[in-house]
Amino acid sequence: MITYLLKSGVLLAVFYAVYKMLLENEKMFRFNRIYLLGSIVFSLIIPLQLFSIGSFFSAKTQVIELDEIMIVADKAVLYKLNYAEILTYFLTVIYIVMTAILTVRLIRNIYSFTIRKKRSKVEFIDGQKIVLTKEPLLPHSFWNSIFINQEDFKNGKIQPELIAHEKAHLQQRHTLDILFVEVLQTVFWFNPLFALFQKEIKLNHEFLADEAVNKQFGEIKNYQNLLLDFASHKSTVSLASNINYLITKKRLLMMTKRESPIKITLKVLSVGILYALLLFVFSTETVAQEVSKNNDFKKVTEVSVKPDFPGGMVEFYKFVGQNYKMPAEVTKQKLNGKVYLKFMIEKDGSLTNIEILRDKIGYGAGEEAARVLKLSPKWIPASDQGKPVRVMYSLPITIQADK
Repeated sequence: MITYLLKSGVLLAVFYAVYKMLLENEKMFRFNRIYLLGSIVFSLIIPLQLFSIGSFFSAKTQVIELDEIMIVADKAVLYKLNYAEILTYFLTVIYIVMTAILTVRLIRNIYSFTIRKKRSKVEFIDGQKIVLTKEPLLPHSFWNSIFINQEDFKNGKIQPELIAHEKAHLQQRHTLDILFVEVLQTVFWFNPLFALFQKEIKLNHEFLADEAVNKQFGEIKNYQNLLLDFASHKSTVSLASNINYLITKKRLLMMTKRESPIKITLKVLSVGILYALLLFVFSTETVAQEVSKNNDFKKVTEVSVKPDFPGGMVEFYKFVGQNYKMPAEVTKQKLNGKVYLKFMIEKDGSLTNIEILRDKIGYGAGEEAARVLKLSPKWIPASDQGKPVRVMYSLPITIQADK
């Protein structure tokens, strides 16, 4: 899971940086909308490695390095594992609590629109549902309705451009984008990149709505002045599309900016190449290599589903520690050192090819570790793209006869 989150975070960061450098200031709003949403989806799916582009030199056997086991005197002391287990439990509780709180908040915010509709008068103008609220809120839209303050509407303070602006949001289904990102922020609340993406998506929505208004009315200057009248108002609704969302100099300049077809085409091609390159990098199997310096196997790209010891990996470490019998000479001389082994987990989960790579202690320390591995019950085998595969593990063990 940690590997997945790291890969996903890297992809999100790359896509966000590319957007800020290449696309943010271009008048290509529809493409930018697809890019921002597509980047999020891409970043969430590709690290799952639902399919992979096999390397021309890739080995069929995957090699994974296990965490180190420490055996002290005549018993296994898995301090590191116990601490990791406690930390994992603590972080899991925090995640569940925070996610639950944010989920309740999201549901409450969505439900608030339903409550507001029930308490307000509803009218239809040119086939569009208008909800006249008593709350002093600025015009905003959500799902299929435009929400307007009743007094402002009666007093003629709501200009046709404002209605057109919110109607554009509804016609282009901007609510779906906002809800999509809100759900992801609820699940991945610890990743600030989703908040940055949400900000850019909402601002791009305003570019699209502004463009629709100016095409309809053709009075850019008057519309800009109208927006500036709202610039001092701060009350907004988080899940809704708001007329005064980030009324900045950039938003006003975008209305009069001219497009450069050649420049836009080059940037679209650049983005396409970037997607293809990242797809190749994150979907390519890495070659399993042995490092000659240490004669150990290093970690490589993981299979879709790793092998698992019955009861989990913590149980495997306990199994090794509890069954390992310290050789008499090692205990007598109070020797300390490391033993490195490798073993194959077959398609049926059995352990084969158990081999001592290095034994820095001697006196049978490595042989005893190999004996313990031979006692192991069958594992749950690994699988890649739904098919069982063989996986080779390397296992470092630290022996401490002298406490």
